[in-house]
Amino acid sequence: MKISSVCVIILSMKNSVNEILSKLNETQIQPVLQTEGYVLVIAGAGSGKTRVLTSRIAYLVLEKQVSPSNILAITFTNKAAKEMKERLSLLFDGVDYMWCSTIHSMCVKILRSSIDKLGYSKDFTIYDDSDKEKVLKRICQEMGLEPDKYLKTAKNYISIAKNAGKTPLEFAKDRSDLVNIEVYLEIMLKYEDTLYRSNSLDFDDLLVKTVEIFRQFPEVLNYYASKFSYIHVDEFQDTNEVQFVIVRLLASKHHNLFVVGDDDQSIYGWRGAVIDNILDFDKIFSKTKVYKLEQNYRSTKKILNLANKVIEKNTGRREKVLWTENAEGDDIVYYDAIDERSEAAYVALQIKTLMARYNYSYKDFAVLIRLNALSRGFEQEFLKYALPYRVFGGLKFYERKEIKDVLGYLKLVNNPSDNEAFLRIINCPKRGIGEKTVNALLSYGAENGLSLYDTLVRLEFVADINAGAKAKLAEFRKIIFSLQDKSADMPFDDFIKYTIDEVKFREMYSEDTEENKNRLMNIDEFINSAIEFKKDNYQSTLSDFVNSITLSSDVDDMDVDNAVAIATIHSVKGLEFKCVFIAGLEEGIFPISRASSDDDEEEERRLMYVSITRAQERLYLTKTASRFLHGERKFTSPSRYLRDCGVITEKRAQKAVSDNDYRRTFSDVDDTPETSNMGYSSSYARNHVEKIKSANQKVVDYSKFKAGAKVKHVKFGMGTILVVQGSGASMVADIAFKDFGIKKIAVKFAPMEIL
Repeated sequence: MKISSVCVIILSMKNSVNEILSKLNETQIQPVLQTEGYVLVIAGAGSGKTRVLTSRIAYLVLEKQVSPSNILAITFTNKAAKEMKERLSLLFDGVDYMWCSTIHSMCVKILRSSIDKLGYSKDFTIYDDSDKEKVLKRICQEMGLEPDKYLKTAKNYISIAKNAGKTPLEFAKDRSDLVNIEVYLEIMLKYEDTLYRSNSLDFDDLLVKTVEIFRQFPEVLNYYASKFSYIHVDEFQDTNEVQFVIVRLLASKHHNLFVVGDDDQSIYGWRGAVIDNILDFDKIFSKTKVYKLEQNYRSTKKILNLANKVIEKNTGRREKVLWTENAEGDDIVYYDAIDERSEAAYVALQIKTLMARYNYSYKDFAVLIRLNALSRGFEQEFLKYALPYRVFGGLKFYERKEIKDVLGYLKLVNNPSDNEAFLRIINCPKRGIGEKTVNALLSYGAENGLSLYDTLVRLEFVADINAGAKAKLAEFRKIIFSLQDKSADMPFDDFIKYTIDEVKFREMYSEDTEENKNRLMNIDEFINSAIEFKKDNYQSTLSDFVNSITLSSDVDDMDVDNAVAIATIHSVKGLEFKCVFIAGLEEGIFPISRASSDDDEEEERRLMYVSITRAQERLYLTKTASRFLHGERKFTSPSRYLRDCGVITEKRAQKAVSDNDYRRTFSDVDDTPETSNMGYSSSYARNHVEKIKSANQKVVDYSKFKAGAKVKHVKFGMGTILVVQGSGASMVADIAFKDFGIKKIAVKFAPMEIL
C-alpha cells in the first residue's frame, strides 16, 4: 500500500513536470533543465521570462525534490513577486515557505533578525523619500546653509554613494573634484549620525546594512548562504553594485545562481544600476551557461521590427533580434501635432474611436511620456472627453497628509527612537506646543545623546521649557505611553482603529467640507488596508505593516482600475498594453537633453526600446511642432528615434525643423479632421465625439446644471457651479473644487453628476 502510494505521488509529480515543460518552447526548456551552477538567461521583451522562471522553480521542487524553503527568488517589484507566488501556488504546495520578494523586502527580513549586531534595535524605522528630505533640510538649517541650494545635491550624493557601496568618506575621497565636497561630506556624516540615533534606515541602507552584516558577521552570511541552495534573480540588468554583492555572497556556498534579464532594457543607470553586471556575468563567473530567448509572444511583427531598428544602433549590448509568430499587425501610426493640446486631443480621440470600434477596455491603453511634466495636457483633454485615467508617479495614497499623520503615531509606537515621526505628530492634532519648546527638546537630546522620545521621558530634567509647555508635553507623553501599552495587547489592525479614535483624528476633520470628507474616507481606506494586510499575512505585526507601506510603489496597483494609464516609461517596466501612445518624441525631451555621454545616450535608446515593446497590438508615435515647457514656448525638432526607425526621413526631419509646418501624416481614423494652424479644430472634436457610439454614452439633463448647484466629479470630488455658458451639448461650466480650484468643464463629456 505504501509503495503504491509513493508510486502514485511520483507519477503525479512526473505528469506535472511534463505538463509544465510542454508549455515551453525548445529554447525556454534548456535553461529550465540546467539546474546546477551559474546560469544567465538573456530574455528579450515579451519572450516569456516569467514562465521560464516559474517553470524552473517548479522543476526544482517537483523533479529535483528541492524544498521550497531552500529556494530564493528576487523580483523587481512587489507586484511581480505576488504574481510569481500566485503562479507557483498552482504548481506545487509549500510556496509560503519560499522566499519570493524584492531584494529590499528580502533585506528587511534579514535585518529584522540580525541588525542588532550593528547597534540598531530590530524595530527600526524605514525612512521614505520625504522623511529623508526633512532630515537633510534640518541638517542644512543647523549648519547655516540654504536648503534650496544644498539639499537636492546632498540627497543625490548620499544615494550614489550607497548604491556604489561606499561610505561618505570613501565617496568624498573618490570625488574630491566635486564643488563644495567638504560641505557635502559634513552633511552626509550628520545625516548618517541622525539616522543611527533615530534607529532608522533609508531605502538604500536596507542593502548597505545587509552587506555590512554579511561581511562583519560570517555566521549570518553562512546561515543564509547555506539556506538558499538555489537563487533566482529577475531583471538582473537593473541591479546596482550593492545588489550584485548581496547576490554574489548569497551564492557563495552552493554556487547555484540563475539570473534573467535583458541588457536592452537596462534603464535605471541614473539610480545606480550597472549594465556591466549582466554584460560581464559570464566573465565574472566561470563556466556560466548562457541562453537567449528571442521569440516574442507579446507584440505584432511591425511593432517588433520598429523595436529592432531602434536598439540595433546601440553598441554596448549582446547581439539579439526579437522575432515572433504573431500577425503582421496594424501599421505604426505617427502624428505631427501643432502643440501639446492638439497632441493630447488627438490621443483622446483615437482612444474614443478604438473603444467604439473594437472590444477594448480603458486599461488596454497607455500614454507613455519621458517627463512627468507632459502629463498635464493629457489629463486636461481626457477630462474633456470623459476618459477615465490614472497618472503614475504622482502623489500616492500613503503620501497624503492625513495618512502620514496616522503613520507617524504608528511609527513612533513601533520605534520610539524615530525622531521624524515624533516631530510630525507632536502637534497633530494641535496642542499649542511651540517651535521654541521643540527646539529645546532637540537641543537637550543632542547634548545628552537622547532621542526626542527619551527626552520626553526625562521631561522634568529639561530646564529650558516653562511649566505651561511642560504640561502640554506631559499630556502628549501620556497619550504615547497609553498607545504603547495597548499595542502590546491588540492585533495591529485593531490597534490602528484604536489609535485613530484615541488621538481623535476624526474630530480633526469634523467640519463639514468636501476636503474633510475626502480625508475621512482616506482614513477609513487606510484602516481597510490594514485589515486586508492582516488577512493576507495572518502572522504579521505592526512593524511588518508599516514597513510594507514604505516598500510599496504605485506600479503595484497599476491595473486595479479600468482607466487609461498616463505614465513615465520607467514606471511601466515589465508591463504591457494592447494600445500604446509614445508622446513627446522631440529632441531634448526624448531623448532627454541631459543625456550627454555615450552611456547616457545608449540608456535613452534603451528607454525608447522599452516603450515600444510595451505595445501588443497598436502603436502610436506623437510629437509637437512647439511645446510650452520650463516656462516658455519653443519650437521643437523631431526625435532622432523617428529617423532611426524609418518613421520619417532625414530630409523630412530637416524640412520640419526649417519651416515648423507640422501636419498629421497618417492615421487609422477614417474621418479626416479639419486641420488648421491649431491642429484638430474644436468643431471637429465635437462632431467626431458625437459620431462615436461608445459604450459609456450617457443622457445628460442640462437643466440641472445651474449656478450654485453641487456636483460630484470622479477626479476632482465635490464642487459648486459658479457660471454656466452655452446650452445643451455645448454647455460649459466653471466649477469650484475645494482641492483643485476652478475648472472649466464641458458638461456633456465630464464624468460627474448633480447632487
